[in-house]
Amino acid sequence: MPSTGSPPSSPRSRCAPPVLRCPRTRYGRAIVSPRPNPPRALVIIDMQRGIQDPKLGPRNNPEAEANIARLLAAWREAGAPVVHVRHVSRTPGSVFWPGQAGAEFQAALAPRDDEHVVEKNVPDAFVTTGLERWLHVRGIRGVVIVGVITNNSVEATARTSGNLGFETVVVSDAAFTFDKRDYAGTLRSADEVHAMSLANLEGEYAAIATTAELLQAASAEGGGPAAAAR
Repeated sequence: MPSTGSPPSSPRSRCAPPVLRCPRTRYGRAIVSPRPNPPRALVIIDMQRGIQDPKLGPRNNPEAEANIARLLAAWREAGAPVVHVRHVSRTPGSVFWPGQAGAEFQAALAPRDDEHVVEKNVPDAFVTTGLERWLHVRGIRGVVIVGVITNNSVEATARTSGNLGFETVVVSDAAFTFDKRDYAGTLRSADEVHAMSLANLEGEYAAIATTAELLQAASAEGGGPAAAAR
């Protein structure tokens, strides 16, 4: 459903630093909430070994893994909640088919014993996983979403997160996707697919920010990088 309000002069203007308090609009109505307290949860989606399989084709954002690691380090320094989402595929031959190496977390981004792990079978990390309840019982009202792939699990999870009322941020350079043919059969680059997916989310379901914006906004408020989690 399209927004009924007048479009902003710049699609990025609503999410300029400080992104921690970036308002969102849904269907033309502003949604402005107080800064979440306790800290926001970092939700890392499907960063498993299978996503590195060359058969998936050309991708974008080669620095995404490094940016996810930077955010993960900031959340851990702050002692803030981290959720690792693992996809367990029901499709034989999938890179995430259980019982093979592709289903395992990437070593550099693997969860610690004190971090929550969610297993899903569909793109949306909220469907039949208990994630919504896990956040609510801890009083968490904000989530920062990173991972793969932008136009599938990231977008599906961010849509539901926004619809459930969570203050949602998707980190544009800490997510990536792959080349894909559109419905008319035209091959679209990973950058194009990524950008359109973020456009679907921005302003309706989530705020969009870069890793640097998120960390710099936190530092500007005097808390250092770890304050991005608050």
